[in-house]
Amino acid sequence: MAPEPEPLARSLRRRLGQIVLVLQGGGALGAYQVGVYQALHEAGIEPDWIIGTSIGAINASLIAGNPVERRLERLHAFWNRVEHGPLHQAFAALPLVGTLAANWLTLAQGIGPFFAPNPFAFAGPHVPLGAEQAGYYSTRPLEATLRELVDLPTLNHGGCRLTVGAANVRTGQMRYFDSREMDLDLRHVMASGALPPAFPAIRIDGELYWDGGILSNTPVEAVFDDNPRRNSLVFAVHIWNPEGPEPGSLWEVMGRQKDLQYASRAHTHIARQKQLHRLRHVIAELARRLPEAERRDAGVRELESYGCLTRMHVVRLLAQRVPGQDHTGDIDFSREGICARREAGYENTRKVLDDAPWERPVDDVEGFILHESAPGLAIQTS
Repeated sequence: MAPEPEPLARSLRRRLGQIVLVLQGGGALGAYQVGVYQALHEAGIEPDWIIGTSIGAINASLIAGNPVERRLERLHAFWNRVEHGPLHQAFAALPLVGTLAANWLTLAQGIGPFFAPNPFAFAGPHVPLGAEQAGYYSTRPLEATLRELVDLPTLNHGGCRLTVGAANVRTGQMRYFDSREMDLDLRHVMASGALPPAFPAIRIDGELYWDGGILSNTPVEAVFDDNPRRNSLVFAVHIWNPEGPEPGSLWEVMGRQKDLQYASRAHTHIARQKQLHRLRHVIAELARRLPEAERRDAGVRELESYGCLTRMHVVRLLAQRVPGQDHTGDIDFSREGICARREAGYENTRKVLDDAPWERPVDDVEGFILHESAPGLAIQTS
């Protein structure tokens, strides 16, 4: 009798290491990440570690903050709550100006379970509101929503590591709050999504924090700076496209500007990490070729410590624009927009899982193998 096939997730961990999910920030564009997670979940692939900024941190908290069997349900519950209501839908149905009108209503009225206008902010830009109220909107509705949908004991001790990035307002430094190092609460998630000037800063241990996307909207560097590093299969979900056509109108310019700003030079960061990790492999390989007597020398041992033989397979899942998407896509909480992005994330991830690019042979010296995935294109490995 033939042995039962090994479950996919167990096989991946045994051969490739921990499974990491990295989620960018991008407001309503974050619905794409729900589809990505759904495809992984259906394949039996649950992340060991999730890293997120902004809406990515919110989605990450909904995953890490629930048992496996409830994660998808809670993700859908959140996105169902933040969908446009009947009034938004009525505005969206207006001929010619529907989408614009619905988005203007979002700016004027907020999204009930997410954010609400701060009336004091409209008294004037110089009115002293206080550091923790200085924003055009209040995010107290989001806190209440997450309190219902995220279980903090599970988030901190449920077996899935969570890291969320936020920008220290005073120092301008990125801070990663990590459930491996400390107990996280909703303040850490809220801080990661506190995008100014829309949302006020969040105070944690006496320091104010803004949205981590200001400094690094693609926090994949947290994987490579981890101590100790581990072999990893990393699904890095990018919802802003670093490449695009030349803009021919001011409307298109605003869209392209957002893409470039929030893509956060992700391609450059990944290329640099690839270069650094190859050098770590080279150092380790050179050290192994030294005579044993040389390797016992304290100075050589110190130099050898800069080497690292861990291997990272990074699968970059790049979201495509859905029909009608423009520079207001990050505030498009329409049912149609959310569903289209979620389905796009699901289909793209299913395609990647079917292709399994991490199974291709690679150069032994390479410690960082990048698998580029863009809809409609073959998955490329470098």
